[in-house]
Amino acid sequence: MCLQRLFSTFPDGWPGLGLLLLRLGIGIALIWLGLSGFWETLGETSTTVRNLVAAAGGILLVAGLWTPLIGILLAVDQLWIALSLYRSQREEQWIHVLFVVLTVGVAMLGPGAWSIDARLFGRKRFDI
Repeated sequence: MCLQRLFSTFPDGWPGLGLLLLRLGIGIALIWLGLSGFWETLGETSTTVRNLVAAAGGILLVAGLWTPLIGILLAVDQLWIALSLYRSQREEQWIHVLFVVLTVGVAMLGPGAWSIDARLFGRKRFDI
């Protein structure tokens, strides 16, 4: 239950729905970005690993599993991509900066009530 300490609450209702939409938006975008980049740069090892991290992290964000840890991992990955000197197009760096801000926000807010984290690590109520 040590992962429960990473979350302050598991909000439901409108705040929980907002967190779910935020997780879905970021996760689906990262899955698409990671998979499309994976097939384009299949031969380059470092780029392939970064794209797999983005796609796998997006899947875990959509599911709401290990949200704070995955959010920070994805933020570091996207920051690395944004600051990379080896990219061909400098215009696309801003989408990665946006992903950094959004994934850090999700990591700080937590997964919400509609997530695997809430089912596994959420607060339990015992009636005596």
